[in-house]
Amino acid sequence: MTRVGPYSWRVSPRAVFTNAALVVTAVATGLVAISTGEFTVPVGDILTALFGQGSPVAELIVGELRAPRVVAGLAVGAAFGLSGAIFQSLTRNPLGSPDFIGFTAGASTGGVLMVIAGGSAAQIAAGSLAGCVLSAAAVYLLAFRRGVQGYRLVLVGIGVNAVLIAADSFMLTKATINDAANAGAWLTGSLSGRGWDHAIPVAVALAVLAPLCCLVSRPLRMLEMGDDAARAVGIRVEAVRAAAIVAGVLLCGVATAAAGPVVFVAMAAPQLARRLTRSPGVTMIASALTGAVLLTVADLAAQRLFAPTQLPVGVLTAAIGGVYLALLLRKDRH
Repeated sequence: MTRVGPYSWRVSPRAVFTNAALVVTAVATGLVAISTGEFTVPVGDILTALFGQGSPVAELIVGELRAPRVVAGLAVGAAFGLSGAIFQSLTRNPLGSPDFIGFTAGASTGGVLMVIAGGSAAQIAAGSLAGCVLSAAAVYLLAFRRGVQGYRLVLVGIGVNAVLIAADSFMLTKATINDAANAGAWLTGSLSGRGWDHAIPVAVALAVLAPLCCLVSRPLRMLEMGDDAARAVGIRVEAVRAAAIVAGVLLCGVATAAAGPVVFVAMAAPQLARRLTRSPGVTMIASALTGAVLLTVADLAAQRLFAPTQLPVGVLTAAIGGVYLALLLRKDRH
């Protein structure tokens, strides 16, 4: 037990070691992604290139092409991991991630609408974020009945998710061939071509919202035991739930706006983090770090496995996530 003034918290040595190992893995993966490729940049030259002290070619490749993509991958993966941890904790269900309860689909619908309308990158990102917020508001209002119960949130979210997927398909069938191709590529989810203008907004959102997520993590643990038990120990149930939903929706929205709807990271990261730390509940910090590692490793594999052809990272996460979902359902059945 660690105490600072009036505050105290329990520290798990395994969780500390796991988080440290995840940080090292994320940094190592990022360095490999930046230094390797058609033009190799020695690890020792990466910092000099980032600060404008390297050769012009190295500065272009590191500072403008590879480093922004890696930072965007780390930030987007962490945002998806945190968002998934929040909603899985709220719903007390490993399937209660933004991928299944309509929030990612809402962001996708907003992004597709702007792509077909010929919007700029900033307008597509804004449309994606707006779609995520509006879909979350719809799910919350439809599920609200003297409060929001986890199972109602999941069921309503699945229904809204299906409607939004149908809306995406309708828009794609009515769009021109070029617009439909562009929208289909965006729907896959990719980090290709991502620059600092994509990475920085997600990093800023993480810096603002991650402390809020950590602040509500303990009340969320109490909510996992039921609303009545949480109220009995003084938890303001609806206030905590509303704050958690706002944080989770915004994280999902900014991540989708930056990279497109990269699926299964939000679902898999919290569960993997829980198993790595052997925590009785969903852990926020470990989920964020696991999401960052998952997405950067998947993006590196998507670039290298089929070289010179590069796959969108969403293709790889969907393939891996499908296998993971099948294993999860099989385990729950038993």
